[in-house]
Amino acid sequence: MKQPEASLAIQVLPQSVTANEVLGIVDKVIAYIKSTGLKNIVGPFETTIEGDFDKLMEIAAECQRICVRESDSGAPSVLTYMKIAYSPNNGIWSIDEKIAKHC
Repeated sequence: MKQPEASLAIQVLPQSVTANEVLGIVDKVIAYIKSTGLKNIVGPFETTIEGDFDKLMEIAAECQRICVRESDSGAPSVLTYMKIAYSPNNGIWSIDEKIAKHC
């Protein structure tokens, strides 16, 4: 099995919206990530996705757009925290390799 070339951990925080709106918007972002078909795991603070680097960057950009588009009042901004592991030649440790012994 080929190692993924990149892994992205992403947390989005829509700004100037109610706490209930934040949860609903984040749910829509997670639904979008799941719809991409890439391996992902949802955690309490961030969602981790693995795959092609360029595709992950497209996904990160769309997560921003969802936060702004899906808020009732039009979130004026979004804070996004990302961690990226990238190794196009050798691949990175997969999500399963990182967490299997802890599950």
